Amino acid sequence: MNPIMDLQLAEFNDRFNDVNSQLLTQIAAFNPKNNFETFKFNSLMELAKSYPDDFNSTQLTDLGDELNLYIDNVRADERFANLNTISEHAKLMVCTNKHLGFPLVYWLLKLVLVLLVATASVERCFSAMKIVKTIL
Repeated sequence: MNPIMDLQLAEFNDRFNDVNSQLLTQIAAFNPKNNFETFKFNSLMELAKSYPDDFNSTQLTDLGDELNLYIDNVRADERFANLNTISEHAKLMVCTNKHLGFPLVYWLLKLVLVLLVATASVERCFSAMKIVKTIL
């Protein structure tokens, strides 16, 4: 195969375990590119199950209903057709007041956006701690 691809794949596997890879895949299901082409209901439901303090069993059922309605709604809405990022998606949800009509979808979207920032911040802290501990 291609040695560069093998190298990149090995680097990815070294940096991310199965749980992290699965989370990234689930987060990608919110990608709005190409009129939500990569939208995956099951991935988003599995992602929501990763937040048991935020989604109880009743809310998970309601989220499933909301997700089905939501994806049909945004695919039919021209304003959502040319989005490129998840953050643009969240902003447009607020601008169009869809966050009021689909509160559980919006809550999951906010959790996705916070997860990425929080993970990077924690990683930076651990890297700084490693430097301090190594030097000491």
